Amino acid sequence: MKNILVIGGAGYIGSHIADLLCEREYNVLIYDNLVNGFKENLNPESTFIFGDITDVNELEKVFLEYSIDSIIHMAALKSVEGSSKNSSEYSFNNIIGSINVISLAIKYNVSKFIFSSTAAVYGAPSVDIVDENCHSKPINHYGFTKHYVEKYLSWISSIQDIKFVIFRYFNAAGYSTKKGLISKKESSPDNLLPIVMEVANNSRPELKIFGDNYPTKDGTCIRDYIHVLDLADAHIRAINFLDSNNSEIINLSTGFGYSVLDVVKIAREITNKEIKYKISSRRDGDPASLIANSQKARRLLKWTPQYSIQEIIESMWLLYR
Repeated sequence: MKNILVIGGAGYIGSHIADLLCEREYNVLIYDNLVNGFKENLNPESTFIFGDITDVNELEKVFLEYSIDSIIHMAALKSVEGSSKNSSEYSFNNIIGSINVISLAIKYNVSKFIFSSTAAVYGAPSVDIVDENCHSKPINHYGFTKHYVEKYLSWISSIQDIKFVIFRYFNAAGYSTKKGLISKKESSPDNLLPIVMEVANNSRPELKIFGDNYPTKDGTCIRDYIHVLDLADAHIRAINFLDSNNSEIINLSTGFGYSVLDVVKIAREITNKEIKYKISSRRDGDPASLIANSQKARRLLKWTPQYSIQEIIESMWLLYR
């Protein structure tokens, strides 16, 4: 079986990818510092290795011990607000740590590299639907760190033997309903849907909506939500894609946008709970709308997202209620 190294694989998205890889009978190695991840959420068929990408000596031990076919690199600090307050920490972890991983992949002849990037690299686009050719101009430091690594990968692959797929995630949400897989969830989430779930189950008093005066239909930000299981499926397809194709940058999204108030309304209907909210001032670095064209993923990977926003919220409520 092929050894797939999933860096940051104990995190929210990583644990779902690792589980699907195990189901497809890959030999899955998880490398994670457990800052945002949980060993309890991992498929028991995977092999867990504790470590940090900023510690290049510890990281290299994995490459020395295992013959690695492909790398899925997901490890990153990801708070938009936190990235502005702790820019040095984000630069060190997200940029230097990622260069460590890429450098070791080249040194040990790992030719296939999947990088977890973000829609935040687009900044505040001037078009309604964003495709991969849109100009990348991040407006927050988190987006900048991801964009920097994208550029580094593109450059280094032109002079070294490494091929990549860069996935620009839009808003990942939802959970697997596989029995026994997800037993722990984030304790202090930054993303909208987990916070909505906490308000619904009364573990949080209210949702803070950052701005209701954006140029959108109801004044609140619009985002493109994609189920984490759809993301996981795309990563397995990318590993196979790189066997016979060149590097690509690919959006992962549904192509449908929902405002914050849309999400609140749908969550109320599904949970049958009141979702209390309070309007607050805008946050720096939040674009009004981010919706993506995902036709490239559909064409190249033969991939189609399977889950609706309703199914995303239903899967989350099963875990939070």
